[in-house]
Amino acid sequence: MGAIFNDELKRLRSHFMEMGIDASEQIYQAIKAFTDKDVDLAKSVLNNDQNLNNEEVNLEKQALKLMALQQPVATDFRKIISILKASSDIERLGDYATHIARAAIDISKDNNGDESIEAKMEEMMMILRQMLEKVLDAYVYTDTQKAYEVANEDLKVDMIYVQLQHDILKGLSEGGKDVKTYSEYLSVIRYLERAGDHIVNLAEWIIYIDSGKLVELNPGKTDPKMVKRELKKEK
Repeated sequence: MGAIFNDELKRLRSHFMEMGIDASEQIYQAIKAFTDKDVDLAKSVLNNDQNLNNEEVNLEKQALKLMALQQPVATDFRKIISILKASSDIERLGDYATHIARAAIDISKDNNGDESIEAKMEEMMMILRQMLEKVLDAYVYTDTQKAYEVANEDLKVDMIYVQLQHDILKGLSEGGKDVKTYSEYLSVIRYLERAGDHIVNLAEWIIYIDSGKLVELNPGKTDPKMVKRELKKEK
């Protein structure tokens, strides 16, 4: 393709990267708002959600225009389609951030919560941020090895999710807990677990760019019993 196409594709990739970075920051701020019981920060996350939605719409328009005007060959077509599809996964990450922010507003500010559970939630968040940063970097270079590494790291997120789910339900069964807060814990860790799945989807689109094949990289989906086996190894 010509120089014009390459310049426009660079712009599209840059737009996609910015969208991914914004989504990562949104989730980070949402978790911080939740664990710190910071209502103002949670409201800021909600206010910024529309920006991410607008970015997705603009990226979609940019991608469709590029395909219509430049008529890319198969390899370049895959690059555009993958970014177009992957932007939906990024937008979903933003949605999870808003759900977590709403949960932060809903829980009682007078309740201190459970520090051990919230620390593990923050650990999930840090793994997710690292995964997202890594997968965005892999997009730039179509680094399939790094894409596979990101997918494998999601197993850590799944393991923390399963353990936290057990701890939260155990806490509720013992009584004397703030049911509302613990119920929100269950919702938030589910959002984080799903965020990991969408980051794995991004890794799968990198494989698609390179090979033209759609693959399933999520280890927890290809082998549902893997998470429990790994947890047993740690005990």
